[in-house]
Amino acid sequence: MRVPETALGLRDALRRGEITAREAVEAHLARVSEREDLGAFVTVTAEAALAEADAADRRRAETAGDAPLHGVPIAHKDLIDVAGAPTTHGSAAVPHRVAEADDPLVSGLRRAGAISLGKTQVPEFGLTAYSENLVAPPARNPLDPMRTPGGSSGGAAAAVAAALLPFSPASDGGGSIRIPALACGLVGLKPGLDAVPSDLARGARDPFGAPKLTVSGPLARDAADAALLFDAMRGAEHEPSLEAVRRAESLTGLRIGASTASPFASAFPVALAPEARRAFELAVDGLLERGHRVDEADIDYDPSYPEAFAVSWTSGLARLEIEAGSERLLSPLTRAFRERALARTDREHREAGSRLRAFAADAAHQWGHYDAVLTPGLTMLPPRVGAFLGLPPDDDYRLQCEWSPYTSMVNVAGLPAVAVPVLRLPSGQAMGVQLIGRSGGEALLLQLAAQLAAGADRERSAPRPRAGYDCSMNQCSNPAER
Repeated sequence: MRVPETALGLRDALRRGEITAREAVEAHLARVSEREDLGAFVTVTAEAALAEADAADRRRAETAGDAPLHGVPIAHKDLIDVAGAPTTHGSAAVPHRVAEADDPLVSGLRRAGAISLGKTQVPEFGLTAYSENLVAPPARNPLDPMRTPGGSSGGAAAAVAAALLPFSPASDGGGSIRIPALACGLVGLKPGLDAVPSDLARGARDPFGAPKLTVSGPLARDAADAALLFDAMRGAEHEPSLEAVRRAESLTGLRIGASTASPFASAFPVALAPEARRAFELAVDGLLERGHRVDEADIDYDPSYPEAFAVSWTSGLARLEIEAGSERLLSPLTRAFRERALARTDREHREAGSRLRAFAADAAHQWGHYDAVLTPGLTMLPPRVGAFLGLPPDDDYRLQCEWSPYTSMVNVAGLPAVAVPVLRLPSGQAMGVQLIGRSGGEALLLQLAAQLAAGADRERSAPRPRAGYDCSMNQCSNPAER
């Protein structure tokens, strides 16, 4: 039995009855078992998954399997509840209770026909850009198992990149979908704040008035698969995003702003490694080849952003309920940032939230001059597993910001963004870029991702600059060489 390589191909084969849900689940469970070395899964719910698969096969006999994700295996990050499975939040400091009910996102995908194989590895409380904790072995990058797959959706990304899953739902509060996608050579969509209904269950702001950062989105091996899962996550009828990707070839004439500016540059050095710069230039060239106009975007970010973001990013730690004596079980970074969050006054938290709201409005205004904004993805190859945890907390955080200085600003603005691989290095590692869209522009971003992925030549050298964009300008140069 040959399982189709793409999620879309698998879904269609399941609908046609060419493969049963049980066969699909068994095949992917076998892959999970074979690649335990990747640390992608924290919990595997094989028995429950097979029971769901049998039920799906019985339903198909009655309904022709018309659910959008009928029988397709997925998994969920170990930050949300899946009925019957323990939720660890990646932390040894909190009880690992077995969930009695599904998270709304989980129940929605279950109704769409998807079958959960278990829970994937995350960092403690989803805080970091790497997926290591004190609960289970670290997640590892299938492209180089000595390196991190990123975070906080590192387990999900590792599973998708290694074909343990056809695709996976994930979440992104500062880059947690896009960072692992870029690290593992995947397409990762961070939708806008209002795109997935379950994301707004607790409102659009945190208790201190800062913009809500975390949204749910897909990780996939190509844009069509990402679109299929995104449509299911938002409960869309007629699969509008997937249909848009199928029409991607005809998309042309957009105005794209290209920028390597980062709001973190006021606090940390933002230096593009040669392979990151090359990926950015390849993306510029690819967009020009598709008939889009690519202009240097002169974007000026508020220098107070790094401090305001750090305060709001960690404010939730002050509200964590940690049992007496369990603080010592927190990771060093979590413990240090929780202590700082507890030491701040409500006024300080609210002031940070106010600064982020102002930043969001200003950034959206500047980006709004373009149909989409192109930025680099990650500044360098993924660090080795253990590189972050081996550092003092402040140095750990600094390295995260230096590695991924382009993602969190989009969460603050509440806008959609997509990470797409455009370059494969001789080592097998991938490098990619980010595209930021306008509100409601997820389908357009997926179309652009499809165009870039289709046009990526993994072996050619960096292209010559073309009319409309000069890669000798500062915005396309390596900040380390300025």
